[in-house]
Amino acid sequence: MAPAEVTTVGPDRADLSDIDGFWSAPIAERAAAFAALRERDPIPFYPEPQFSYVAPGPGFHALTRLDDVLEASRNAQVFRSGRGSTSIADMPGEFREFFGSMIGMDDPRHARLRRIVSRGFTPRRLGQLTEDVELTARQIVDDVIDDGKCDAVTEIAARLPLKIVCDMMGIPESQYRFVFDRTNVVLGAGDPEFVPDAENIAAALLQAGAELAGLMRELGEFRMANPTDDVTSALVNAEVDGERLTPDELASFFILLVVAGNETTRNAISWGLHLLSEHPDQRAVWLADLDDVTPTAVEEIVRWASPVIFMRRTCETYTVLGGKQLRAGDKVALFYWAANRDPAHFTDPDAFDVRRTPNPHVGFGAPGPHFCLGAHLARREMSVMFRELLTRIPDIHATGQPHRLRSMFINGIKHLPVAFTPGGTR
Repeated sequence: MAPAEVTTVGPDRADLSDIDGFWSAPIAERAAAFAALRERDPIPFYPEPQFSYVAPGPGFHALTRLDDVLEASRNAQVFRSGRGSTSIADMPGEFREFFGSMIGMDDPRHARLRRIVSRGFTPRRLGQLTEDVELTARQIVDDVIDDGKCDAVTEIAARLPLKIVCDMMGIPESQYRFVFDRTNVVLGAGDPEFVPDAENIAAALLQAGAELAGLMRELGEFRMANPTDDVTSALVNAEVDGERLTPDELASFFILLVVAGNETTRNAISWGLHLLSEHPDQRAVWLADLDDVTPTAVEEIVRWASPVIFMRRTCETYTVLGGKQLRAGDKVALFYWAANRDPAHFTDPDAFDVRRTPNPHVGFGAPGPHFCLGAHLARREMSVMFRELLTRIPDIHATGQPHRLRSMFINGIKHLPVAFTPGGTR
């Protein structure tokens, strides 16, 4: 059974730095607290979360309204990513070596790397990926269809993006588990299931990053001399304006790809199965018109789940945002999770509506230079996976509550028990 959720969060006790309080509370309590903040203090200031391996920082401003998140995302000259984007704390330099890549860069370096990386994602290659997604999703359902029950996270949701990203980069199947385990450490370093030793979280993170980087450096060196049709071959041989990716840049991008490429799809599919179990009326709407509803249902799952809870920016200069004066050096956290429930833009924002339209969510990040490079692929993976599930085992449903990840950065599910009629449709 999933551990019982705490119920200590109320609108007047919203401490956005409290992982074991605010971020472990029931989703409805979190939503109510953010709603109260949007009404009373939409850009509140908080002390930073405390980590044993990082010196205490000066605190951060939290953006809870969609308009503020959009403005900060578009104004990349003022709201900068180069000092850190995935952590409110300023991480040591050795962390940035592995976990920086494009999302932790500003232009012109960010633009340069994105131009080179884009050479690996040609229309022809993306077309091949579409075929791979369909074959992989069908195989995943084939593997569980006779069992009648499974862990939807480890046996369904996590397998699809992991295989697609690994195959795309040319990682052999024998290394899938290696990649899966290390990405779990990177994303779940604060969760004792993935890093049991709370005193050595930093060491576990660095080791996971070093091992993933080592895998890609070795493969990249081999592909320089022995190119194939995979993305790694394209990246190590891509040249833009006389520049190529360095081995460190390739390794860092690979970590970003396997972590981000796994996370959004894995958690969106997992939350989607939970939501369909909680809202059988929405399942019926979706099943009644798969072709028409799938696009809006996928967007609604991403909005409701908001797998990436926030990204951080640092003010380059004095500015005013949403009526709040911000100084150079101030940190702001763009809470996508809260912005995606802003009643100024979403009718009945806490409801799950598979036909919701319009749906201007920022589940893939907000418009600007850091909008998710893999958003199109993630949407495709989710669409195909849910089509397979809903047509072949349409009664799949959760038999327990989600086992949630202990994190304020990722709205993750570690395990979700599900059941369905064995045999389904082949």
